[in-house]
Amino acid sequence: MKTVTVDQITIGEGLPKIIVPMVGQTKEELVSEAKAIHALDCDLVEWRIDFFEHVQDPQSVAELSHNLKAILEKPLLITFRTKKEGGVCELSDYEYFNLYKAIIVEGSLDLLDVELFMAENKVAEVIDLAHKNDIKIIMCNHDFDKTPEKNEIITRLRTMQNKGADICKIAVMPKSSADVLTLLEATHEMYEYYADVPLITMSMGALGMVSRISGQVFGSAATFGSAGTASAPGQVPVAELRKMLTTLKLN
Repeated sequence: MKTVTVDQITIGEGLPKIIVPMVGQTKEELVSEAKAIHALDCDLVEWRIDFFEHVQDPQSVAELSHNLKAILEKPLLITFRTKKEGGVCELSDYEYFNLYKAIIVEGSLDLLDVELFMAENKVAEVIDLAHKNDIKIIMCNHDFDKTPEKNEIITRLRTMQNKGADICKIAVMPKSSADVLTLLEATHEMYEYYADVPLITMSMGALGMVSRISGQVFGSAATFGSAGTASAPGQVPVAELRKMLTTLKLN
């Protein structure tokens, strides 16, 4: 399997990398959040721009990304999570892709999150532009209602890979412990038989928390930890998460 290196962090080798989300609404909140995260033992930072009050102004987002990247001194992933996949702000497809193109060209970032079920031709354009600007793509899908069947999870991950994703990510909601096993089994099968790029998979909520710490066993290359406000249900505080990952280290 290929690895993905951003700054000095290589995703896909060693322990799963810890990603911490920033969810501030104002510039002041985000600067304060970035200063706090700078001191944390995490590997990458995700800026969830759908929380940002000026997200509909692409230039404001791009400009602030430079400030935040300088404060964090860690690889930066920028994500606009659409409402249908758990985000907090509604944008039209035109606004979404216009925002992303501006961020790629004018911003400062290492990775960009793109959702699987967006317009295929527009996704291809964004991926091409990102790669030309040395930005890696995490393609993702979230299901907050249920856990799809194992083969469906694998199909979605393979589709992301075929579309040119550098990292494939899926997060699903379990209704039972069997659902958590389905996610882990799908991750393992994808990792062993189909994956050419790193995977990030998780079963959400308290029931799925085990999936966030067992990535090295089943094939998930990164996990999300919280520094304060969690961006998804089931995220573990960073300090605890690092201890858990280290305790479960395979070799």
